[in-house]
Formats: sequence, structure tokens, C-alpha cells
Amino acid sequence: MQSTKNIEAEQGLLGCILVESDLIKETTLEPKHFSEERHKRIFQAMREVDAKGSRVDIVTIVTVLGEATEQIGGTGYLTELASSVPSVISFETYQTLIYDAFKLRDMQKAALDFANSPTDEGIVAVYKKTVELQELGIKNKRTKMDILTDIYNDMHQEKAEITGVETGLKDLDDMTGGWQNSDLIIVAARPSMGKTAFALNLARANAERGGVSDVFSLEMPDRQLVHRMLSDMGSIESTKWRNPHRFFSEKDYENATRAIGQYEKLAINIHDNPSQSVADIRSAIRKTKKDHPDKKHLVVIDYLQLITPIGKFETKNLEVAAITGELKNIARTFDVPIILLSQLSRGVEQRQDKRPMMSDLRDSGSIEQDADIVAFLYRDDYYDKQSEQKNIIEIIFAKHRNGSTGTITAAFIKEYGRFINLNYQMEAKLA
Repeated sequence: MQSTKNIEAEQGLLGCILVESDLIKETTLEPKHFSEERHKRIFQAMREVDAKGSRVDIVTIVTVLGEATEQIGGTGYLTELASSVPSVISFETYQTLIYDAFKLRDMQKAALDFANSPTDEGIVAVYKKTVELQELGIKNKRTKMDILTDIYNDMHQEKAEITGVETGLKDLDDMTGGWQNSDLIIVAARPSMGKTAFALNLARANAERGGVSDVFSLEMPDRQLVHRMLSDMGSIESTKWRNPHRFFSEKDYENATRAIGQYEKLAINIHDNPSQSVADIRSAIRKTKKDHPDKKHLVVIDYLQLITPIGKFETKNLEVAAITGELKNIARTFDVPIILLSQLSRGVEQRQDKRPMMSDLRDSGSIEQDADIVAFLYRDDYYDKQSEQKNIIEIIFAKHRNGSTGTITAAFIKEYGRFINLNYQMEAKLA
């Protein structure tokens, strides 16, 4: 079992600073991260000496400690710390070990507090403490020169047109360059517009190109989602899955069998617990990243308003703000694009032009602020049965933090839940 204290690491780090004073400027540690009381006092004194612009050494530390010097073991203990470190090469290792022991102590305390007084608020506190400790000690070690070197090298490298996760739709890839890592992408539409089918097409397109897709479904069970994908892959009308024995033709059976074989090979993970929280989502993403570190990873969540909140909020807007903020943090932490589906308010239905706008986002609060991309799905033939735009869906980019806004079109074959490039659809005369 890993220890909640690492006295040797604390002694080693303090000794390194005594040997090389400027190391105090390079550590992010605080006195509370040390387990020994005297080490806390010594480190606090070091911080005070450095804040005054003085060199950290035994004399300046003793000057700050004054009469408390004897309580930390006197000058003899400080001398012992300095002489026990042959080299400062392990400074960062010592720092990491101190952080690791502190995380265990702090998590142990939170767990004991909850065990002694189990409440709903306690569950929230334990979760928040877990997330907080996961990020503790992580810092960006890249220097200005590191960043400029990356940019300079990037200028001279020939790149593929698609730099992110491919969408399976040419016009969409041209607009985005593929879904980019660390981006939170909101895809919103009114019910029955095709947003779940759109999300499944994106997940499958990534998996078919060798990637791995996590699909979090809070509304539909896994069986229903797989039916939808098999309908697309096998060109089987989705309504026939209600009773395959009755409705399937011989050709449908052949297509379904072939599609099942193809789907079995795809790295698509469906998480269909209806009461999933952001903590559940984070945990599943972490596992996928660990299991498939070298694959392009896409996360799809269907949908925002059904995610179980952690804690209680005064308003739905504050609840949604907390969820989207955490999802954006997850996208950055794990460096993955997250497609987050969202419902639109009924305000769309009251306008003559029913194309969605940013103000139509339900419980919009911070959705626009946290999202890198906000895209709406719109089908004219959904509202106008006589529309000339049969089987055509508009993907409206209302916000695109790192690219252009505008509208692209694709063909949507509703019977199969299939999205295809519009030019292919026209050539095949599927409209």
C-alpha cells in the first residue's frame, strides 16, 4: 500500500533548495503539502526569505524562524538536510512524491469525513475533491522557446487537409478540418430532426478509420443505438427492427448479418446508463484513453439536458453551466473532441423562419461561452411536407472559435439514419 507520508522526499526537496537556492522559485508546492510539521515551518520560512529577495540558506532561514528554530531541530537539522543531498537532479522527483503522498492524505480525510457523516452534500464534496486532486501538481512545463519552436516547425511541415477526427462528410471536414482535440462541440436541434443519427454517424465514421468512439446515451438503450447503426451499415429500414422475423426480407437478413460482422470490428463503446454524471463520463473517457492511447478518440454525449448533476443548483441555467464547464475541462484534460447534443427551446416553432439561432439553446447560460463550436441541424422538409429540399439537412455553424461560420448541406436518408455527402446523394438520385 502506498504511504500517505514520504518523509525522505520532503527532506530531499528541502535539502535541494538549501543546496541551490533558486529551486524555491521552481516549485509549486505549499507548506500544507508537507506531512511533517517542522518541514512545513522550514518550507514556509524558505518562501518568506525568497519573497524578501534574499538567498535561501541556513542563516536566512534561522533569521526568519527566530526562537522557533529549536522546534524544527535547530541549525543542526538544517545542516543535515543540506549535507544529505549529493545532487539536485532528483528535485522534481521529490516534488512529485510529495504531491502524491499529499493527495492520498487529503483523499483519505475526505473519505473518512464522508464515512462519518454520509450525506448528499458529502458525495458532492468527495467528487469535487477527487477532481481537484487529479489536477494537483500538473503544470505546463513548456517554455516560450518550446512554443515558438513548435510554431516554427509547424510552418515548414506539409499537413493533411484533415488535422482532426474525420466526420465522414467532405463539406463538414472542409469546414472544420475534422473535429479538433480539446474542443467542446455543441450540436443542437429540435426533437426528431436527426441529431442522434448524426452523432452515431460521426462515431462510426471515426471508428471505421481506425479510431475509438465513446458514445454516452442517456435516453436510448445500447440495443436501440446498435439497431440504428446496423440500419445504416446494412441499408435496412429502421422500423423493421421492431419485428425482424415478420418484416425482414431475405436480403435484409443477409445485409444485417454482414453489418453485424462489420460492426463487431469497430471500436465503439456505448455507455447507456440513464443516470450518468460528469464523473461517470470522465471515468469512462480516462479508461478509453488508457486502453487506446494511440487511437484518434471521439466522445459523443446524447444529450446535455439528461446528464445527472452533481450537487444542487438554484436554477437550471447554473446546473447546465456547471456541466458544460466540466465537459470543456475534460476535453482539454484528455485532449479529445467532445460532441455534446442539446435540445432547443420551443421558441423555434413560433417563428416563420424556423432555422435555429443561438438564443434557442435551452438553458443556454454558459453553453455559448464554453463551446468551441455551436452547430444547429435543420430540415426544411420536417416543417414543410411540400418542400423541394427533400432529404436535405442543413448544418448551421453559429459559432466556430477557430474557424468560419456558415451553413453546409448533406443528404439525410431518414429510413436508414444515414448522412452522406450531398453530391453523392444527387448522383445516386436518392432524393
